[in-house]
Amino acid sequence: MTVGGGYFNVLAVVLRTSDESPWTNEFDKIELSCLIESISTTNPRIEWKKITNGGPSYVYFDRKVSGDLENRAVIREPATLLITNATRSDTAKYRCEVTAADDLKSFDEIVINLIVRVKPVVPKCSVPKSVPFGKSAELSCVEDEGFPKSQYQWFKNNEEIPDDPKTSLKFTNSSYTLNADTGTLKFIAVRKEDGGDYFCRAKNDAGFSQCPAQLMEVYDIDVLGIALGVLVVVIVLLCITVGICCAYKRGFFSSEKQTGNNYKVPAKGDGVDYVRTEDEGDFRHKSSFVI
Repeated sequence: MTVGGGYFNVLAVVLRTSDESPWTNEFDKIELSCLIESISTTNPRIEWKKITNGGPSYVYFDRKVSGDLENRAVIREPATLLITNATRSDTAKYRCEVTAADDLKSFDEIVINLIVRVKPVVPKCSVPKSVPFGKSAELSCVEDEGFPKSQYQWFKNNEEIPDDPKTSLKFTNSSYTLNADTGTLKFIAVRKEDGGDYFCRAKNDAGFSQCPAQLMEVYDIDVLGIALGVLVVVIVLLCITVGICCAYKRGFFSSEKQTGNNYKVPAKGDGVDYVRTEDEGDFRHKSSFVI
């Protein structure tokens, strides 16, 4: 490289790594190195831009930090950008641009891909309080704040549940499936030994969080008691049915009553007419004489 001829080159030195993809945890500091190896221009123009889906935007321009990093970043001479308090929104590509008017190659740039890792928050866990022996059960665990995406672990009585029950003597008789990506723990048929305190842990490269333990009880189904209960109900219904039939046969439910409307008029005798009066609602007779 010939300094006198004005040739210069911009290199990126990644913090703790040799590539251009530095990472840091949320709220920590991170340095985006932009080193000028050779240059003849006395005061080159240095700019930093943040590149997102919405396009590039300035974070350092005209010797001032601006945009998302204002009050959270400084420039270390000559061109290194130091973020003092990284947030999840800082995850993006950053471009360092150097313009040297007096050099033969007047422009160069590098692109750095920054990843800010976010610790998971306390996951939401769902554990059934009680499950009948031999029935299926599902436990769920989820959180959406961590970056990269969280992986999930389940624990029973403070002991980690393995992905495959056959790999552990304590869980070899259990029948379940565990999905570390979704956080679901499904029991195909619970056993008495499956009862206990369960909690879930969400973890990623930034750390982990876990929910409080919840008790799951496994109880036996009283088949004999259920059968006796059904039998008692059947007997009671049968007795009621027989009683109703007997009552009908003995006429206890007869609704026929003798009233003024269904009163049968006696047969007419010779010389006697029967007249019904409106006031009395009954019949009286009068004599008729035949001359």
